[in-house]
Amino acid sequence: MFDLDLLSILLPAFAAGVLVLSTHVVLGQQVLKRGIIFIDLAIAQVAALGAIVAHLNHDIEHLPFSNIWMPALFALAGAAFIAWLSKRMADELEAIIGCFYVLAAVAAMLMLSNDPHGAEMLKQLMSGQILWVNWSQLILPASVSAIVLAAIYFRPRLLEGSGFYIMFALVITLSVELVGVYLVFSTLILPALAVNKFGSKYRLVAAYLVGLTGYIFGLVLSASFDLPSGAAIVATLAVSAILFRLVLGLLKPKHSGGSDEVQFEKNQN
Repeated sequence: MFDLDLLSILLPAFAAGVLVLSTHVVLGQQVLKRGIIFIDLAIAQVAALGAIVAHLNHDIEHLPFSNIWMPALFALAGAAFIAWLSKRMADELEAIIGCFYVLAAVAAMLMLSNDPHGAEMLKQLMSGQILWVNWSQLILPASVSAIVLAAIYFRPRLLEGSGFYIMFALVITLSVELVGVYLVFSTLILPALAVNKFGSKYRLVAAYLVGLTGYIFGLVLSASFDLPSGAAIVATLAVSAILFRLVLGLLKPKHSGGSDEVQFEKNQN
């Protein structure tokens, strides 16, 4: 069961979760608005592919911080490609992004097929090892998250243009390193889905609460019952999002549906 001695592990893991949530909740709402749900999976998988290339090429692997800048280069290239496609094939963009993700995932599997540690690396990239994050690993993600959030706060129009793809690629790269592909996707989409019909000025706050609830309970369950941390948090994030939608549905007056819909449209615009 839960032991207070585990706080030394849980605190940096929770801090990592807060950092991921800080940017992903905002970007996730933009992803949902644009209707490009699979972009997070695709960019996260491409960033993971960059990490694999750095791991397999010993010349690159021994370069300083290659585990960061190599995935970042791949993620930026993938984001640039999707941004280019968004202006030329908008009606088929979601399908192409899905194919892009599958191709990157297959490429990762093929590249690691003969590596003796390939299966373990794939598992780490997909599920992450958030419980083993240490404080020193959070310095760079915290700095980038602060810059991205400041940019969004002072220039919110960045989310509407190509700047969105650049910010997205950068934060996804660092998040995959911390929490893995599955948790990156869940953190982006589940809180955004939970509040998608929440026509209120507190919508963003509600999304953060959904995310924080999922991370707290997921980490506690993982540490208490020796469960895979990434999988546990994905599950509790899903439960948190579903419960919020159910409670919202029960509390929402039926006669106010029209006004809520109008308010929701205003918030979207």
